[in-house]
Amino acid sequence: MGAVFESLHQAFSRGLPDRGLYDGWMADVFDQEAADLAEDARRLLVELDRDVPGVAMIGGECRPPPAVLEMADAVEVVVDVPGVAVESLRVAVRRSTVLVVGAKRPPPSVPGARFHLAQRAYGRFARVVRLLAAVDASRSKAVVAAGQLRITLPRIEDRRGKVILVPVERG
Repeated sequence: MGAVFESLHQAFSRGLPDRGLYDGWMADVFDQEAADLAEDARRLLVELDRDVPGVAMIGGECRPPPAVLEMADAVEVVVDVPGVAVESLRVAVRRSTVLVVGAKRPPPSVPGARFHLAQRAYGRFARVVRLLAAVDASRSKAVVAAGQLRITLPRIEDRRGKVILVPVERG
């Protein structure tokens, strides 16, 4: 990515950058972020497969719905995970993105039984939630209770747009 920044710097030093260069730079930044998240998800799924027996064999895809609540002192990400064991969940935070990876196992089959209705989903999943608030990920907590995963991320003061005076000392 260094070459992209160098090209952008050269363009800015000559005046306004060419729009194509800027668009390409932005695409590279977003592509890298998406690649980082995909790698994080892959790593967490591999860890889950290694640590939880039988998870790697689960077929299907599960998409538990998330919700994001913004409060004065924290941001809370709530994901519905009924039937998902705590040891089958992983949570990671990268920059302003929360990644939830897990697996929901199907119930044991009953010999001779047939489904009359089957709307429940089972399988491995990875959910990504973007945060707009500034949070302190190092103090975040994740708790599972009553079929919900609650990830609480304490807010920090967002300093963007504020003037911060830096004292200058004589050396």
